[in-house]
Amino acid sequence: MKLSKPYHIKTINQFHQFKKLAKPEHPLITVIDVADLTEADETLSLTFDFYAISLKKNFRGKFKYGQQEYDFDEGIMLFISPGQIFRIFQEPNEPSKLSGWMLLIHPDFLWSTSLAKKMHQYDYFDYSSNEALFVSEKEEKILNAVVENIRTEHLSNIDKFSKDIIVSQLETLLNYAARFYSRQFITREKSNHQILEKVENILNSHFNSGNKDHKGIPSVKYLSDRLNVSASYLGSLLKSLTGENTQQHIHRKLIEKAKERLSTSDLSVSEIAHELGFEHVQSFSKLFRAKTNLSPLEFRHSFN
Repeated sequence: MKLSKPYHIKTINQFHQFKKLAKPEHPLITVIDVADLTEADETLSLTFDFYAISLKKNFRGKFKYGQQEYDFDEGIMLFISPGQIFRIFQEPNEPSKLSGWMLLIHPDFLWSTSLAKKMHQYDYFDYSSNEALFVSEKEEKILNAVVENIRTEHLSNIDKFSKDIIVSQLETLLNYAARFYSRQFITREKSNHQILEKVENILNSHFNSGNKDHKGIPSVKYLSDRLNVSASYLGSLLKSLTGENTQQHIHRKLIEKAKERLSTSDLSVSEIAHELGFEHVQSFSKLFRAKTNLSPLEFRHSFN
């Protein structure tokens, strides 16, 4: 399938025009009923200059999540940040009966608020579209109530309290989403542990190769690309399962392999550093000491 060039939508008003909706009541924030959106008659690539949070129901067919496919009749929640490219399409002969809502917020609406500085803390805005949040009926009711408060407030007569109230409700919505993602990492334990197992296999294969191809040290991007998940999602998943972010996980595995070689081989510290992907032995020694409080030679001597 040939993908179209991303269609860039700069303003919320432009999005309303694009979807043939009435002009928004507020230029920087809007709540849209998904049922009111016109269907896509072709594959489209879109990018926004604003945040888009949506909850959609009655998804037709299967939804691919990471490496697995699931049937899910309840709500699917997506988070899109400014500049992200995403795609929508209509399956042939599968008319959609989507319901739910879309909340669009321009960054200018958050200007000078405490939330503007905190938006980067909500990692799920960097997740890929196949890493959506699946919400239960109970969770959906909570989210709908918060969004309805935002809808009511932004449609009311704007006064000096309106913005603070809306921002407070928006922060509540984002915090609930963070809580529900944390729950999802637990309830989707099987698929998440499969990803963790693949991480271990990739790292073992890499470090056991002896760096014959001069691969260097595995990066977070290297792992996420191999697993076909976003770096942010992988970091959150590993943090939930192991208490470590991706970089910490890589370093722990690297130190394990270094200890193994130092204690069971006659390789020099320089040779071990090279095998593990370090260009300079000093960098290896510095990391090893930071993680163990010993130099590589001190650790080796402790076994002799």
